[in-house]
Amino acid sequence: MNVVTRRTISGTAALSLALLGLTACGQDDAGKSSGGVGATTVGLLLPEKTSSTRYEAFDKPLIEASVASLCTKCTIDYANADGNEETQKQQFDALLAKGIKVILLDPVNAKNTAPWVQAAAAKGAKVVAYDRLAAGNVAAYVSFDNARTGELQGNALLDALGPKAAEAEVVMINGAESDPNAASFKAGAHKSLDGKVKRISYEQSGEWKPEVAAQKMTEAIRQVGKDNVDAVYVANDGMAAAVIETLKGAGLKNVPVGGQDASLDAVRRVLSGEQSYTIYKPYKPETDAAATIAVHLLKGLDVTSIASAITESGGSHVPSMLLTPIVVTKPKVAVTVIAGGLYTAAEVCAAPYADACAAAGIK
Repeated sequence: MNVVTRRTISGTAALSLALLGLTACGQDDAGKSSGGVGATTVGLLLPEKTSSTRYEAFDKPLIEASVASLCTKCTIDYANADGNEETQKQQFDALLAKGIKVILLDPVNAKNTAPWVQAAAAKGAKVVAYDRLAAGNVAAYVSFDNARTGELQGNALLDALGPKAAEAEVVMINGAESDPNAASFKAGAHKSLDGKVKRISYEQSGEWKPEVAAQKMTEAIRQVGKDNVDAVYVANDGMAAAVIETLKGAGLKNVPVGGQDASLDAVRRVLSGEQSYTIYKPYKPETDAAATIAVHLLKGLDVTSIASAITESGGSHVPSMLLTPIVVTKPKVAVTVIAGGLYTAAEVCAAPYADACAAAGIK
């Protein structure tokens, strides 16, 4: 189990101090102790392209920009595994072969990365677990508080059910079992829902794949019956979209469904009333944190002053920076994802969502 045991300074405050510290140190002294590509290059390995659009659209460009702002001579060596664990292993090995000494890794299968991390250590390279906690003795971990994310999802589903919650039968479509974040989301959601709803009538993993989530939702309807599907907890927005279409196809209306990631289509569904909520995890604070830790490691600096939480992982105490997620419901779209700069009002309110935006006071 991965457990946060200490948090001595908020992620935002720690990051602000770190950015000031790096600026004060000067931008171009990364890796003075070593030469070659490893002195000025951060490896970045992200897990998905098709099942989640966030990595290509947000994580990659934001990390590139943040690293460049902190270290003008530094570059990113990037690859995306598109959901294939073996492909990511080859990408990881390729970075080590190039002599890269700091790797930001968001693993396809976090359970199997301990040998990777060990191989990196043997070559003097350090691995930072990004967004998902990779197995092994990683140098640091950057993510959101995933158990809290699940709690917020569960609470938002209860809010959507209102007075019907106590008698509600809830279907749960969880994330991939290979992803430790999914286990934390699930545990957090159960903490909120258990004892507050009549029962969890069906629970399966959707494997982070919309097509699998649709299959599981169809199976749930068949097993428990249409009249016993009162709400659906879904671990992310991509799967939520498939679940919503499946419910429509079965003739089920006004069933609260929640997701996570604040994808553009999900925000629009929240405004139109098709989806009850999503979870907004602002990308820039997370990408800035990852970039700051990576540049600290390139410079040979201690990261515990900024990664001030501790996550227990396989007997190791991993310095961690954990950020706080935000629930997005219809009344909060304007003050969260739009005010935060994730999307413009024009992007969200494109036809046929103009009327929904107007009703929510978004201009």
